[in-house]
Amino acid sequence: MSDIAHRYRLLSDGLLARIQATPADRWDAASPCEGWTARDVVAHVINGHRGILAMAGGKPPAAADGVGISSMADAPTVEPGADLAVAFERCRDDMHAMLSDPDRAATRLPGGPLGPVPVEQAADIVGSLELLVHTWDLARAVGGDEKLDPELVARTHQALMPHYSDLQATGAFQPSIPAPHDADAQTAFLYFVGRQP
Repeated sequence: MSDIAHRYRLLSDGLLARIQATPADRWDAASPCEGWTARDVVAHVINGHRGILAMAGGKPPAAADGVGISSMADAPTVEPGADLAVAFERCRDDMHAMLSDPDRAATRLPGGPLGPVPVEQAADIVGSLELLVHTWDLARAVGGDEKLDPELVARTHQALMPHYSDLQATGAFQPSIPAPHDADAQTAFLYFVGRQP
């Protein structure tokens, strides 16, 4: 397993654990993503995974497991009764399989905030951002475990800094907020991605 595939597995396992721990009566709770519920946050991550997999595979994404398709920056519709843990686990397993295949992982994406880079590079930088911040968003929305892996947080924060203006240009990421001078790694990262813990 490549280092990137391993990091992806750790991050996606963290989100899956929070999804599985979400009480059934908390899915409509407001999240730190303005206008989105806890359900919307998870549906957005599922949709983003499907979009990346589709671009790398050269075919359009398809709705499945009760979760629709939307633009990459939005949250798709979710059918009543959809099991978001099952939906995320399925696309998580597909993403991990792709990142574990050297040929597929080297597939160049047509564009994005990093430019036309191999899918594994996009997954390792922007994908890590998405998994970390939305794991926190979900946990904050539902009263779950907000603690993120400090090593992966610090690594992702450092990798994102050179791409800040390109990420902002997409309109899909909130502007950074100055962090307190004594902020720990997780707090500094969350302020960087426009969250106020």
